[in-house]
Amino acid sequence: NSRMNKKVETILQIASLDKNEIEFRFENVSLHTIIEHAVEAIEIQVHQRNGKITFNLNAEEPVIYGDLEHLTNLVNNFLDNAIKYSPELPEIAIATRNCEKGVILSVEDKGIGMTKAVQSKIFERFYRQSSGNVHDVKGFGLGLNYSRSIIEAHRGNISVFSEPGKGSRFEIFLPFNWEN
Repeated sequence: NSRMNKKVETILQIASLDKNEIEFRFENVSLHTIIEHAVEAIEIQVHQRNGKITFNLNAEEPVIYGDLEHLTNLVNNFLDNAIKYSPELPEIAIATRNCEKGVILSVEDKGIGMTKAVQSKIFERFYRQSSGNVHDVKGFGLGLNYSRSIIEAHRGNISVFSEPGKGSRFEIFLPFNWEN
């Protein structure tokens, strides 16, 4: 039930984003605090599969101007995907570092990876990569579309680095504030 409620909420948020009706509550938030809470919430799933999450929160200035709820959903989406697309023992690394105008958040896994063709489609609504001949990964293909919308609403950007069989790394830039 809670999984379905999360999906319904995501669908409603995407519909609101499309209509520019979503309400953001921007404030100064620590990306490190958001990451720590997200990792705490998902750690049990990783440990149940004998995996591990490592994090290197190296950003000396982790505070950005953002919406706590949507940034939390953003981090959760990337961690969920890292678990989903890791068929064996999930090995997830999450890191932050500062750049001149903000924070770069990196989420990396050693999962199934993606071809360039798949990478060009992953942010499309309802697109899901199968891990074989059958779509055996649960989901609706909305998480990355929603995530990209949240990143854009925060005036950031995202890059993906991946190879089939070698995992994926997502790098998300989020600016400190909008006046710089």
